[in-house]
Amino acid sequence: MFTRNWPRHLLCLSLSLPLGSALACGPDFPLRLLDNRSQSLAELPEGNFRFEISRLGQTIAGLKVVNDALHSGDAAEYAEQRDYAEQADLTAPQQELVKRLRGLTDAHEVQAQGASLPSELVLYLAGAVAFSAGDHGLAAEYFRKVLALPAEQRRLRSTWAAYSLGRALFAQSTETNASPDLLAQARKAFEQARQLSIDGFSDPLELGVASLGEEARVARIAGDWNSAIELYATQNRHGSGVGYTSLKLLVADLTAMPEAQLTPLLEGKPVQQLITASLISRLGWSFGDQPPAEQKLIKLLQASTRGSLDNADRLAAMNYQQGDYASARAFLEHAGDGGLAWWLRAKLAMRDGDRSAAAAAYAKAARAFPQDESWGERRTPDWAFETLDPKCRVEGESAILALQRGDYLQAFDQLYRSKDIYWFDAATVAERVLTVDELKQYVDTQVPAPPALSQQDRDNYVPLSVAAKLRNLLGRRLLREERYDEAVAYFDSETLQQKAKWYGELRHDAESKWWPSKRAFAYFNAATMARFHGMDLLGYEMAPDYATFGGNYSLESVELKVGPLVADEEVKRQQASAAQPDLRYHYRYVANDLASRAADHLPHTSQAFAAVLCAATGWNPGQAEKSAFYTRYVKEGPYVDWAVFFGEQCPYPDFQNADKRYVTQALSPVRATLRPYKKWLEIGAVVAFTAVALVLINRRKRRVRP
Repeated sequence: MFTRNWPRHLLCLSLSLPLGSALACGPDFPLRLLDNRSQSLAELPEGNFRFEISRLGQTIAGLKVVNDALHSGDAAEYAEQRDYAEQADLTAPQQELVKRLRGLTDAHEVQAQGASLPSELVLYLAGAVAFSAGDHGLAAEYFRKVLALPAEQRRLRSTWAAYSLGRALFAQSTETNASPDLLAQARKAFEQARQLSIDGFSDPLELGVASLGEEARVARIAGDWNSAIELYATQNRHGSGVGYTSLKLLVADLTAMPEAQLTPLLEGKPVQQLITASLISRLGWSFGDQPPAEQKLIKLLQASTRGSLDNADRLAAMNYQQGDYASARAFLEHAGDGGLAWWLRAKLAMRDGDRSAAAAAYAKAARAFPQDESWGERRTPDWAFETLDPKCRVEGESAILALQRGDYLQAFDQLYRSKDIYWFDAATVAERVLTVDELKQYVDTQVPAPPALSQQDRDNYVPLSVAAKLRNLLGRRLLREERYDEAVAYFDSETLQQKAKWYGELRHDAESKWWPSKRAFAYFNAATMARFHGMDLLGYEMAPDYATFGGNYSLESVELKVGPLVADEEVKRQQASAAQPDLRYHYRYVANDLASRAADHLPHTSQAFAAVLCAATGWNPGQAEKSAFYTRYVKEGPYVDWAVFFGEQCPYPDFQNADKRYVTQALSPVRATLRPYKKWLEIGAVVAFTAVALVLINRRKRRVRP
């Protein structure tokens, strides 16, 4: 017996050996609001410093938004850009002369050798050479001469001269025995540079915007912090990264100041707004213990703004983040009807246990926030990332309350409107909380099929739209619930639609065909599709399969329990819609079940029976599943010459020839029972045959007699 079946036993032994395991690092995952609902409702995410300072300052009419590459701060790159701009609009001989004059060190020599150039060019070059040589007074004289020319004679260098005059005057102010009014003169020169740029004088280096930063530096040196902040903020609003960086540096300078020096500055609105913007954005820290310098700023700001109504919503936010809810409430009395103010009112209502008031405040916040307002990317303490669009975040938090009160479609709609931001939460509600009919009704009325991705898009890994992902989710759910005919149209590609249609037809045939081998054929091929295309056809978007990641990664699961923000009905819905079995790659277990049913409909003595079990053995990486199929083959199946490669090299089941085995399989038990009596049965058969023959012969003789 063992000799005949040794391949099977060797395979059983090999399946008992331990298998290695591997761990891999996955990508960063987005925040899920539904994981910790209390935390999502309680926290006010940090703001975004770039967004907050975009609210400061003001744009200047006529002054263009700049190409920030010209203001990168790289001196060598700027010099190259300057040289290129200096050559523009000149003849070839003029370009060569300008390039040569730039290399001189004596301004008077520049004026002498450049006499053939237009006055504005030679005077500006002389001033630039004097500035490079450190003779700031002489440089200022030359720049003034440029600006004294008639307007039509200085179209190319007016903006340049005014900007450079401001720099020369500022440099002079740092020299010994400098005139005290030089800083004021420098500021006026920078103002003139901006106006010249607005008036249409040549400004290829965007010096009109750069003058804002230069003037802000002068104001800062003069102790005018409020003007410096407003000028840098305006520079930032005109697209210069220098303004953004400079404001960050001002925050650092203010933070480092002694309390006695900082306190009076906090009375100024721009200083107050800048410090508030940095605090609610956590500019100086992210997680962990708050730095002492930040704590000092908060204490001083709270003391200095007791009677202030300016920036009230931001001050309320800062106090809320610090846990000073009483101060937050006080500021909200004067905060108006902005989105942030209503968001904070919703959170305070939740702290008071007034969910109706919170829901109403969330609705007002969602209406108040602009659709395109974005606070950029943030990281949570557990390192999840969030694209913080406040309107979407407010609606996501509101969805938590909608779930709690049983408004499941509203909750889903609020999450779905965030598109990719809270897709994981929307998908969870779609496939675990909504009934399939509720989801189908929503998709049919609200989510038309988007244009299919081209093959080139798919080859380039262009992601599916959220609408396409939702429709795929519905298609898979309908297939799981055996609503095969309805499912096909929801898949996003013709290829998937064909697979879904074929899978549905196979499952229908498996239950409806009369002849066993036909049913076995349908079960086996459906099992094959479930095993190799199950993620696309049957997989859950979220747990346990994570089709959203193509099954390559999984997220930490959170057990849903009835609580203050989770109603019993939602828990029941999620339990009813759980995967069967609720294990990762659950469709593989579906494939196992279908393969077992295929085997159930085949004669155990047939090649098809062995081949079905062989294939199913190879589908399963787990030892338990492999062993179950192989053990069944050992106990019930026929010997086949490829058994040594069982589970590895399996022929396709021969369903047609399996039909011949139904009769022989039915007779096998009878033959097995009679086998011990074979000799006597043979003698009995001979005797019976002889007796019958004699009877027939005698009967014939009687008929022949007359």
